[in-house]
Amino acid sequence: MIDIETAKQLVKKNTKPLLKETILPIEKSGGYSLCKNIYAPINMPPFRQSAMDGYALNLQDDNIYNIIGEVKAGDAHQPVLKKGEAVRIFTGAPVPDTANAVIMQEKVTITDKELVIQNSLSENHNIRAIGEQVKKGDLALEKNTKLTPAGIGYLASLGITHVSVYKKPAIGIVTTGNELIDAGEELNYGKIYESNSKMLQNALYNLKFYDITFYKVADNYKETLLELEKASKNNDLVLISGGISVGDYDFAGKALYELHVKEHFYKVMQKPGKPLFFGTKNNTLFFALPGNPAASLTCFYIYVYIALQKMMDRDKLELTKVTAKSVNGFRKFGDRPQFLKAIYKNGNVEILEGQSSAMLQTFALANAFVFLPENISNVNRNDTVETILLPNY
Repeated sequence: MIDIETAKQLVKKNTKPLLKETILPIEKSGGYSLCKNIYAPINMPPFRQSAMDGYALNLQDDNIYNIIGEVKAGDAHQPVLKKGEAVRIFTGAPVPDTANAVIMQEKVTITDKELVIQNSLSENHNIRAIGEQVKKGDLALEKNTKLTPAGIGYLASLGITHVSVYKKPAIGIVTTGNELIDAGEELNYGKIYESNSKMLQNALYNLKFYDITFYKVADNYKETLLELEKASKNNDLVLISGGISVGDYDFAGKALYELHVKEHFYKVMQKPGKPLFFGTKNNTLFFALPGNPAASLTCFYIYVYIALQKMMDRDKLELTKVTAKSVNGFRKFGDRPQFLKAIYKNGNVEILEGQSSAMLQTFALANAFVFLPENISNVNRNDTVETILLPNY
């Protein structure tokens, strides 16, 4: 059995970035990272653009201007302005080449076809220059940039339709257990509804990993071996739910050994999630997670999360940690470090009831873990505690 930090380091050391290229439409590229620099194919903006609703002017010394026309967004015509002439203009509309300033409509007085400006203007006032945001041929976004909604909008504004990104891992989720049935089936005595695969699937979806295949096996060694072999060939990451402990019908560990999966660790000094396995075969990672749901999800956030970030070649591998003031007390039993389900808000954290590794009811309310190392057994109200923020907090 190893300690938590050693386990994390082994995950980092034995996980390699995928660095496989795929081409995606930009509308489907959110959360991916660019694997090539993108250079602007056009100037942005591609023409002199009005930053305001107002009037484009050919400046003169006098404050009175003649209005000779109008330019709307999308118009292609180019009115020719002499000194002392103006056109009505709107935000985003092309500024005529013969105009050298735009005044906002709130700062003028209109009389018939004349306008009077209240203050003198400098040249190019309220005009967005050609290429002000980015010039044609310049670097628009650099390699390894993670694409956000803003980034996708930016690329779309440049007329880019597809991007070259790092492929996300293909992930297999293997569930084991004779007792498991699907929701919607009749719940006979001794059976329970299977929940871990849906829980892990949505944890992955929440992190924008969507390439997921499911494998379901009964407590049968040959079947377990067959499905794990299939999963190992078709995925970059395999998550096994249950079957890794030491019971007579826990076959995952034996099957992984027969498949020549290299064990990097098995069992971590922690609560929940002690019976956790991590191994590799070629470039495929294997995490055998505890069957108890809360333990399984805890291990996902503490260890699998690291592997996913490393596979995507990201710099920040672990969840955000903060210090917070506990609003209630808690007593820890046993000598293992513990991840406690908690609610964090505005620098305060509440340690929740129901910390059992088999229970998700409390976990459903949590947005954080409070981490208690082995040398701390009691938390008192107003104590400062290490708090790990869960994704999307």
